[in-house]
Amino acid sequence: MKFADVLRRLDAYPRTLDDFSVRTVGGAAVTIISTCIISLLILLEFINYMQPTLNEELYVDTTRGHKLRINLDITLHNLACNYISLDAMDSSGDTHLRVDHDVFKHRLDLKGEPLMETPIKEIVAVSPPNKNTTCGSCYGAENNSTHCCNTCEDVLDAYRVRKWNMQMDKIEQCKGKYKRTDEDAFKEGCRIQGHLEVNRMAGSFHFAPGKSFSIRQFHIHDFQFTNVKLSHTINHLSFGEKIEFAKTHPLDGLRVDVEESKSEMFNYYLKIVPTLYERHSDGQPIYTNQFSVTRHRKDLMDRERGMPGIFFSYELSPLMVKYAERHSSFGHFATNCCSIIGGVFTVAGILAVLLNNSWEALQRKLEVGKLS
Repeated sequence: MKFADVLRRLDAYPRTLDDFSVRTVGGAAVTIISTCIISLLILLEFINYMQPTLNEELYVDTTRGHKLRINLDITLHNLACNYISLDAMDSSGDTHLRVDHDVFKHRLDLKGEPLMETPIKEIVAVSPPNKNTTCGSCYGAENNSTHCCNTCEDVLDAYRVRKWNMQMDKIEQCKGKYKRTDEDAFKEGCRIQGHLEVNRMAGSFHFAPGKSFSIRQFHIHDFQFTNVKLSHTINHLSFGEKIEFAKTHPLDGLRVDVEESKSEMFNYYLKIVPTLYERHSDGQPIYTNQFSVTRHRKDLMDRERGMPGIFFSYELSPLMVKYAERHSSFGHFATNCCSIIGGVFTVAGILAVLLNNSWEALQRKLEVGKLS
C-alpha cells in the first residue's frame, strides 16, 4: 500500500463527485442567508475586538494619602449669598477651618438669572496673603504674640478656633462689611460652585442661613428668622472626577421645591465607595468615588427639633471598586470567528437537509395524489 493511499484514508473531508451532487433553489437560499449571517456576526465580533472591555473587581481599599475632593454646584433659589454659610466637619465633630478649597458664590435674582458682579468667595476659602504691614488685633483670640488678624475673616477664624462667640459690631475689621438686615435674605438667590479637599474620613458639610459659630462644642448659626424657604437644585455633586458610566454623580439635576413660608431641614446620607479607573488609552489610574444616597426632609413647623438647612453626611466604604479596560487577544478573536463560521454552516446544513427532504416528500405525495 502506497503512502498516498494511507493519507487518503485519513481524509475527514471526502469530496463528493459532481455527478452525485444535486443543487437546489432551497439550498442556494439557505447558503445566501447563512453567508449574510456569518458576515454580520464577524463584523460585530470585529467591532467588539477593537473596543476595550471593562473588567470590574472588588477588593479592600488599602490606598493612603489621597485627599477626598468634594465638587459641588448647588443653587439656593430663595436665599441671598451673604446669608448662607458653608461648613464642613469630620466624624469627631470638629469644624474644618483649614481645608483646601476654592468655593465661590454667585448672586442670582429670584428668577434664577445671574446678577452682574464679581462672585463672592466663601468665607471658608483660603485668603490671599495680606500685604498690610500692620498687625491687626485678634481681640484676645490670638495664638501667640505674633498672630495678626488683619481681616474680618482672620478674626472669625481665630474665634472659631477658640470656640468663642463673636459680636460683629464690636470688631473693627468687620465694621461696614456685614451690615445687613435679615429681611434682605429672601430677595435674592445664590449659586455656590467650587470644591473642597478634606481628609479621607467620615464627615459632613452643610448649607445653612446665618453666620456659623462654635460655642462650647455646639455648632450654631446666627439668624433671626425661623421660617426659611430652602428650595434648591443640586446641579452637580461628586467626590472626585466624573465618570459617565459609573454612579459618580447620581444627584445631578435634582430640584427640590418648598412650599411658601415653610421651613424644612434636608438631609442627604451618602455612602461613598472608592473607585479606581484604569483606561487602556493612557494607562493612567483615575482615583474617584461613587456614592449612593438616601434623602430625608423634616418639617420644622411641627415643632420638630432641627435647624433649617441642607445637610450632607457621608461615610466611606472599606471596599474599593476597580474598573480596568482590557483588549481581547487576537487568538480570542480568531477562535470566535471560527466558531461563528462552523456553527452557522452546521445549522444551515441541517436546515437545508430538512428543507430538501420535506420538499421531496411533498412532491411524491403530489405525484400519487395522496395530498389532501
